[in-house]
Amino acid sequence: MRRQWLAQILWERWGVALEVASNVCKAYLRAFRKCPENLSMSLDSWRRMLWAQALGDQYNKLAGEVYQTWLQLRYDYLALTPEVQNLLQKLRQHYFVGLITNGTSRAQWEKIERLHLRSFFDVVLVSGDLPWEKPHHKIFHVACDYLGVKPQQCIMVGDKLETDILGGAEANLGGTVWVPLSDIQVDGNLPQPDHVIEHVTDLPDLLPKNPKVPRFRRNSRTLRVSLPDFEDGNSNSSDGS
Repeated sequence: MRRQWLAQILWERWGVALEVASNVCKAYLRAFRKCPENLSMSLDSWRRMLWAQALGDQYNKLAGEVYQTWLQLRYDYLALTPEVQNLLQKLRQHYFVGLITNGTSRAQWEKIERLHLRSFFDVVLVSGDLPWEKPHHKIFHVACDYLGVKPQQCIMVGDKLETDILGGAEANLGGTVWVPLSDIQVDGNLPQPDHVIEHVTDLPDLLPKNPKVPRFRRNSRTLRVSLPDFEDGNSNSSDGS
């Protein structure tokens, strides 16, 4: 959907033919998913270069403006709605709430900061800071250990069967809740969630009606750990979102 919006903007604002604009956006997305960042360059410089390559010789002079437009669309699309913000605030009155995201450290923390996510979670883990990524069970257990809870006391809520739901099962969490992003049917070859809900705001219907309020740490902070603190594990890759 964002790709279609941007292709339309390329046509309306800069006169790029729609078919060409669509191909440009596809080329950028392929390159971005293959290598979302280059540690020898800043995130902005790397992404502008990817746009310049996707735009080709005829339009590469537009790379800077197109990149800024894409970045704005990206975070407008990813921003939490007021309903989801309200949900997270209410959940934190009764539960610990954590965020585990796959991806490179710089790119994911940029996302976390731009979307102002820290204030909604008791722990935030980025796979790029650790030796493991979802669905590896250890990344879930790090979050549990930090919060001082047992895996069986936790549920995993996510939109990806192959990382979120499988990871929750592999970590022996108390349950998994799938929030599909589209009308995808559960494939028998994929991990089966314990529950499926249409929208994340339906989550309270699955939770205890009179939960016990946890004792929150007075010095609550966002957890950010470095690689040397842990044993080597599998490599990390971006989710490309």
